[in-house]
Amino acid sequence: MASSTVTPPRPDRPARPNLAFRHLRGHRSPAEFAALVRRAAREIGERVSCDARYIGRVEAGEIRCPNYAYERVFLHMFPGRTLTDLGFAPRASVRGRGARAPEDAPCAHTTRPERTTSDERNTAETGRAQQPYDTQDPYDTHHNDEESDVLRRAFMTGGGATMAAATLGPLGLAHDASAGRPVRRAGASEAGALEEAVRRIRLLDDRHGADGLYRRAAAPLRAAYALLDAGTTRQTTADRLHSGAGELAISVGWLAHDSGRFDDARSHYAEALATARMTGDQGLEAHAFCNTAFLARDAGRPREAVRAAQAAQRVARPLGSPRLMSLLALREAGGWAGLADRTGCEQALVRAQALYDRGPCDSDPEWMSFYGEAELEGLEAQCWSTLGDWPRAARHAKRAADLQDPHFSRNIALYTAELADDLARGGRPDEAAVAGMRVLDLLDQVQSSRIQTMLAGTARVLLPHRRAGGVSTFLERHASTPRMV
Repeated sequence: MASSTVTPPRPDRPARPNLAFRHLRGHRSPAEFAALVRRAAREIGERVSCDARYIGRVEAGEIRCPNYAYERVFLHMFPGRTLTDLGFAPRASVRGRGARAPEDAPCAHTTRPERTTSDERNTAETGRAQQPYDTQDPYDTHHNDEESDVLRRAFMTGGGATMAAATLGPLGLAHDASAGRPVRRAGASEAGALEEAVRRIRLLDDRHGADGLYRRAAAPLRAAYALLDAGTTRQTTADRLHSGAGELAISVGWLAHDSGRFDDARSHYAEALATARMTGDQGLEAHAFCNTAFLARDAGRPREAVRAAQAAQRVARPLGSPRLMSLLALREAGGWAGLADRTGCEQALVRAQALYDRGPCDSDPEWMSFYGEAELEGLEAQCWSTLGDWPRAARHAKRAADLQDPHFSRNIALYTAELADDLARGGRPDEAAVAGMRVLDLLDQVQSSRIQTMLAGTARVLLPHRRAGGVSTFLERHASTPRMV
């Protein structure tokens, strides 16, 4: 596939959009296409956890040639085509020729060690340079012998529990911030590392739940706000840092939320909201209000949930994302359900479905990649459960579990736990026990206090039915399952 006629890339040449790859995506959103890539990878035994941002980088021309794992997946998806047919440059023309982008050049008063060719080849992972050869997708945990990036090694060898602390560690930021020492002025490389921290936290939460991550996420968050205090010479970098710090605060807040630490979560969401309002970032503000509404519902403050969801919708309306508005309508529906207002809940659910049916668009925020039909069904199930309509809640919960991409173990466990509880409360103990056993099977992979709390509630409901088929087996196994501290 290599061609000797291809001119090697010039460091100062802007990326050319990959129109061929964009054409192959068709009418699918980047998130939907990324899901197809992940599915194709599983078919051939690869582990590439592609996301919407990766697809965007390919289409923008930032990734001129994919790594070998992605090459195998793309050629499997489009048999008979070569990388060149897919809009990529031949590997020989780009490999090892990464160069520092002008924006990534250090400030005049900053000194950094000289980087080696190996460093340059692998900087896409840390965001230190715009470079054309993709060594590894930030979501991918598949080892490749060509990867020598310190950040990748720390992430892989440390495992999920140490991910958050390792994410900013190679830049020396987390240590400096926690030690109270001044941090150098930030550049695009720091902004890139911050954005990667957010993505990795979201990925591992989707896969494994929040409990193992929350305590270790504090250091990157402190580092992020230390970077804001240190300042930057470029407004574009400052905007990225503020947005990244706000998104990281929301991600850490969600880890606290899902771990049952509601006061901590409320504090982190408020911090993100303040950051958004200081910089006029409507997208970040809508995200912060969205999570605040969800937290208020879970914390037993349904009226606050309604107000926060409505505030989020006012802020988000100009952003032009029907899918975002759909999710926010679901947040409002959850609040109305908590107030036992069936009419208000049903109206919000109808609005959420209608907005969802408009389909994805380029204005959909990156953080919403989790929001698909499975999540819509799961959130609707929670509404009907709160209203006490157990049969209807069970139908939606089962649909959510069936629709969920098997890649996201945490969500499968969550929806199945919802199903088990709805079945138990709806007078179907034997079916509830079967669903509960499926959740217990997933707890080796998933660490979520939310799910364990739901399952404990189901067990209490099933106690009077211990003689029903399978119930005693479930109760015994549940009782012997270790609880997370």
